[in-house]
Amino acid sequence: MSFTLLSAAAAAGHSAPPAWVMLAYLLAGVCFIFALRGLSSPSTSQRGNRMGMLGMAIAVGTTLLLGAPVPQGGFLPQPTPDDLVILAQILGAIGIGAVIGLVTAKRIAMTDMPQLVAAFHSLVGLAAVLVGWAAYLNPEAFGILGEDGLINPVSRVEAGLGIAIGAITFSGSVIAFLKLAGKMSGAPIMLPGRHVINLGTLAAIIGLTGYFTMDQSLWVIAAITALSFLIGFLLIIPIGGADMPVVVSMLNSYSGWAAAAMGFTLHNTAMIITGALVGSSGAILSYIMCKAMNRSFLSVIAGGFGVDASAAGGEAKEQRPWKRGSAEDAAFLLKEAENVIIIPGYGMAVAQAQHALREMGDVLKREGVNVKYAIHPVAGRMPGHMNVLLAEANVPYDEVFELEDINSEFGQCDVAFIIGANDVVNPAAKTDKSSPIYGMPVFDVEKAKTIMFIKRSMGGVGYAGVDNDVFYMDQTMMLLADAKKMVDDIVKALAH
Repeated sequence: MSFTLLSAAAAAGHSAPPAWVMLAYLLAGVCFIFALRGLSSPSTSQRGNRMGMLGMAIAVGTTLLLGAPVPQGGFLPQPTPDDLVILAQILGAIGIGAVIGLVTAKRIAMTDMPQLVAAFHSLVGLAAVLVGWAAYLNPEAFGILGEDGLINPVSRVEAGLGIAIGAITFSGSVIAFLKLAGKMSGAPIMLPGRHVINLGTLAAIIGLTGYFTMDQSLWVIAAITALSFLIGFLLIIPIGGADMPVVVSMLNSYSGWAAAAMGFTLHNTAMIITGALVGSSGAILSYIMCKAMNRSFLSVIAGGFGVDASAAGGEAKEQRPWKRGSAEDAAFLLKEAENVIIIPGYGMAVAQAQHALREMGDVLKREGVNVKYAIHPVAGRMPGHMNVLLAEANVPYDEVFELEDINSEFGQCDVAFIIGANDVVNPAAKTDKSSPIYGMPVFDVEKAKTIMFIKRSMGGVGYAGVDNDVFYMDQTMMLLADAKKMVDDIVKALAH
């Protein structure tokens, strides 16, 4: 008798699961693979989400059914009255979680999506920690108890790794959430001797996990848990806002590996498959984004190794002549243009200007202007942040292009319209070897005939803390205002 949501422990702990269970888990894994494939493009993302939901429904339903005994010669499980009570409790918990998730999804603003993702990652990590502790406290129910009355050594390693990775994911995600939500400074917080502390803490976790195979005392697993919570905190606080997209995808990877480790402990094939898919895809995405930012992947996951605290945000250091324009000036030039490329950044997200921007694009298209949107891989605070915002505003997918697909078109572009972006259009990444963003691929906006740059003031210089030569170019018009208000004023001027 035991319906267990996250495992088939009692039924599968001592014998191989039935063939139909393995087939169902395989089908769920296929659904998850198709989900990842669908999520690789905004045009197929909804289908990808549906495939993921279907796969999870199959995995959870199969796990619940597997908890009930199957009578001799039968095929379908026959739950006992006690099983039905436990099932009702589990379904009640699922219902409560579903309501919370639905309300959150309805109320959350798209601009708050990065911190919501970080919060979700923290819950996944915490779940892994709790499941690992449950297996430690009640190993018989999880089918990991050896003949000597102790937990199997292999299961101890699996549980220890799951708890460690889950705890790192939880505390790291909490710090990421606080930074993304503005409740904590987004600047790197550099502790003295942080690398020695991190390496020492990591070595202690690995050593204790190995020792756990020989001694399953409570203090060992408690120490692993506490040190893992600590190092998750220490790894994320030195990472600045410019690297937050990498942090979000990296924590996503951690949550996957935590789930996979727990899957081994619980003898649950679906968790192993799902965790491995999430972990590997998150790691690959983190590597791709590090490459797009000219960051070292190992340096980022090591807690901002080599990051200079002085490079985290700042003010423009030079006082050079620049040209200020109005909404009417911008409207006139946009209306006269043939090709306009719009580059959105986090400033657009903060101002929630995506709907006004789409309206401006629609007006220009009615005037015969060719409008395209250029998305940098690390624009915003999480992977695909700008794609999500533009999709929410119903910008057609065929008008949105990645950096490598559109960068060659700036030479033929009449107007490069930059709204809330900075580092991703900074030519210092190509020319200044002393710059912290040197080597990072950026848009060649300086090749456009006219550049329009919307930002709140001339003081801010973006997350990397680097002044931008584009501000002072002859063909640049600075539009200093809240992004949404400026775009709304441009739309009004276009109408007249």
